[in-house]
Amino acid sequence: MGRGDRKTKRGKIWAGSTGNARPKSGRKKKMAKGKSLKRTPPEPSKA
Repeated sequence: MGRGDRKTKRGKIWAGSTGNARPKSGRKKKMAKGKSLKRTPPEPSKA
């Protein structure tokens, strides 16, 4: 089980493919977490 095995995560990384061992949606989530989004502070309530 190594780079040539397309059923493992390492094999999929080497082959450049996605699937159950290496889902595409999981990669997007990790990339989104790494980026910092600038958020504006909430406006004070007028009460």
